[in-house]
Amino acid sequence: MPRRRRPAGSADVSAAHAPLQARVELLLPDWIDGAVDRERRYVGDEDKVALAVELSRRNIEVGSGGPFGAAVFDHDGRVIGVGVNRVVPQTCSVAHAEMMAFMTAQTALGRYRLNETGAMTLATSAQPCCMCYGASFWAGIDTLLIGARSEDVMALTEFDEGPLPADWIGELERRGIAVRRDLHRDAARDVLRRYGESGVAY
Repeated sequence: MPRRRRPAGSADVSAAHAPLQARVELLLPDWIDGAVDRERRYVGDEDKVALAVELSRRNIEVGSGGPFGAAVFDHDGRVIGVGVNRVVPQTCSVAHAEMMAFMTAQTALGRYRLNETGAMTLATSAQPCCMCYGASFWAGIDTLLIGARSEDVMALTEFDEGPLPADWIGELERRGIAVRRDLHRDAARDVLRRYGESGVAY
């Protein structure tokens, strides 16, 4: 997403003299609980990505963030954590859908390596950007399921997905992470298109 540069000398002087922040809090929108069936088993890969795409759609319809959704599932297909893009509402550049899903899942399980006791899957409405791609190596997932491609994101919106290795899928697979993409790609592209045409930046 294009960055706006602050004019030279316009730094917030009061912030410079305030105490350093000792706590960081990121919140998902209030509607999340009602959008996820915690009792359901999302068995198929398509079902998992469908949830991620639905979260992305709901996020832009409500106006609670950007057009991206993600969810972490355990080996039984149960939802462990979810995320939507919250960069603008939370004033935090790392609050991407995948990062939020990782963090909520890690908090729920009480560990930073998600797959210590069983296989874990990340389903995302669109191909991870370079930041979320890197986090995928360390979060502890065994499968990555993707809806829209990065070229879809950049063609339909103003988001910049950043650089990835030429063989980015191979890099994941060599570390034991299976990759499937183009699941519900058309539906994911439709969300991106609607967001891009709205002219609104969340």
